[in-house]
Formats: sequence, C-alpha cells, structure tokens
Amino acid sequence: MSHVLVAKERAKSQGSTLRQLRLSGEIPAVVYGNKNESVAISINSGDFFKMIKDVGRNGIISLEVEGQKKNVMLTDYQQDPLKNDIYHADFLIVNMSTELQTHVRVNLVGKSSGVKDGGVLQQSVHELTITAKPNDIPEAIDVDVTSLTVGSVVTVGDVKGNYKITFNHDDDEVIASVLAPRQEEEINTGEQQDGGTPDNEEGRETKASPESKA
Repeated sequence: MSHVLVAKERAKSQGSTLRQLRLSGEIPAVVYGNKNESVAISINSGDFFKMIKDVGRNGIISLEVEGQKKNVMLTDYQQDPLKNDIYHADFLIVNMSTELQTHVRVNLVGKSSGVKDGGVLQQSVHELTITAKPNDIPEAIDVDVTSLTVGSVVTVGDVKGNYKITFNHDDDEVIASVLAPRQEEEINTGEQQDGGTPDNEEGRETKASPESKA
C-alpha cells in the first residue's frame, strides 16, 4: 500500500530561492518520469522524514503534485553531513508492473559461531544490485551469519533463494566471511586486499528496466 506525500510544484531556481525554501522547512526536489521529463517540486521536511520512516528507503510513495498522484520511489538525496538535514531529493515515477534495477543494502544478521571461536567477521559487500517490481523490492537483504565458522563464507547464491527477486551478481560472489585472527592482521596491515565499501553508500541509483529510461 502506498503512502501519500503532498508536494508543491515550483519554478526551477537556484541560490537564494532554494535557501529560502529550506529555511521555511521545505526540501527542493525533482520528480522524473519515464520519458526523461522532470518536474521541480518542494516537499515538507517533516512529512518527508515521517514518510521514509514509515515506508523505508525503497518504499513506494504516492506523490501528490497539484492534485495529481503518481507512484514514485526515492532514488537519491543529498544530506548535510553536519546537521543531517536533507537539502535535495530525487523521485522516479514507477510503473508498478514494470521491473526496476536498484541497489539494496546488505544487513548481516546473527552472531557468527566463528566469531565466538575467536575469528573476525569480514563484510565484503555492503549493497547488492537487484531487479524487481517496485512492490517486491526489500528494504534490505538480510544475511544470516549465525552458522559461519572460521574460514567459511556466505555467497549471493546462499541467500538469493530467500527472495523472489533477481540478483544481478554471480552466485559465487562473497558477501561475508569469517577470518582467522592472523588473516585479519594481514588485511589491516595491507598485506591482503580488504573487502572495501561501496562508492555510493548513501545515495542509490535506481533505474527502470531497459525498455524505459529514467
């Protein structure tokens, strides 16, 4: 079920006008259609944060602009790292029956038995690229690491059966592993390459399937 977020259409502007919008508690935003059209809007900051809390980062939002409602997803946003304020947001109009490609964060669940034995849990992948219909996109991919022992790994192939979505990764791609303490020391001193973190962990690019272009 979609949640309604009311927006106001605004003139595309820069500088002082945008600052004034933010000072009044509004977030400048843009809603994109599937044919490259875009509309500049503004949304109430409080309503926005409540909406994301209710539906999640990948939830479907019913965006009402000048009395017209469209199903949209939040595709990206810019955030002030000091104040935690959102100062711009992007929304994409979605067709509920058309699959989208998007990035979903990986959430490790449980206490690994290997960690209890003195090993160190290493997360190699922090988000996964998936293809799914909007209502089927999960807020996160939960990966149970409870049974991971020292020297063992969990891969994309191990978790994809838990979701009715397409994972755009090889089955043998490692999501997490438990290293022996000595291996962890080698990684921390640069003798081995670590798993790394995503280049764009905060914002996600979401795009429609090949037949339509965001």
